[in-house]
Amino acid sequence: MATFYRPAASTATIDVINVRSGRQSTSTDRAAVEEPLEIRLHGRPFAVIMRTPGADRELAAGFLLSERVIETADNLGAIEHCTDRAAEGSANIVNVTLVDAARVDEFLDAKRQVTTSSSCGLCGRRTIESLAVDVSPLPVEWTIQSSALTALADRLRAAQAVFDETGGLHAAGLFSLEGQLIEVAEDVGRHNAVDKVVGRMVMRDALPLSRHMLFVSGRSSFEIIQKAALAGIALVGSVSAPSSLAIDLAAAVGITLAGFVRGDGFNIYTHPARIQS
Repeated sequence: MATFYRPAASTATIDVINVRSGRQSTSTDRAAVEEPLEIRLHGRPFAVIMRTPGADRELAAGFLLSERVIETADNLGAIEHCTDRAAEGSANIVNVTLVDAARVDEFLDAKRQVTTSSSCGLCGRRTIESLAVDVSPLPVEWTIQSSALTALADRLRAAQAVFDETGGLHAAGLFSLEGQLIEVAEDVGRHNAVDKVVGRMVMRDALPLSRHMLFVSGRSSFEIIQKAALAGIALVGSVSAPSSLAIDLAAAVGITLAGFVRGDGFNIYTHPARIQS
């Protein structure tokens, strides 16, 4: 069957009026695109995510991992873009087929039934209990030098190609313990960027990511720590601050959490044993 999906651009040209020293002039600029992505399970609506187009299949896989719909690549049958040209917004629809089709009704009954905004990956959860992460604490199996952590910020920034055009996207980078950038993704949502990176590794059947580090361009929030924990990532760093709930969760699941990673300094909030001076 022919595929009619055409990937949307991640940036758009816009007209702007520049004001400098009280004077106006017209010009064009580039803006980050934000569009809805509908995720369906076996053809039935499951969730709508506001995201930057690109890596939609990986985003769906990472999102379904964090929603506990899947645990490994073995749970996935297929992830495909809508191929029906008559379907409105078909380029923004992906259909996921699970190996265990019998569980689809269970997931649909428990779904959040809400549009997920690009700023909040957990908005609309029905209960506080649904935020719990039932994973065993990650053991301390390796250490890195502090200089290795501070280097990640510059390496991630150098890989933010769309940010250079728009100044309006978050980024997430997955690094090896040697500091090599393994995967990077950009999106209007921090959590979407993380889902895209983790989703790629899910589709490669590469979980758990126990010998990897996650670095994000914004702040570290609860949902980012949750996604890292489910992927087995034991160290999360960011250029900005973590939230109090992110700190509490990182402490509970054994994740080393570092914030304000800038220049040659940073703060360690939890499990400092993995970072050597």
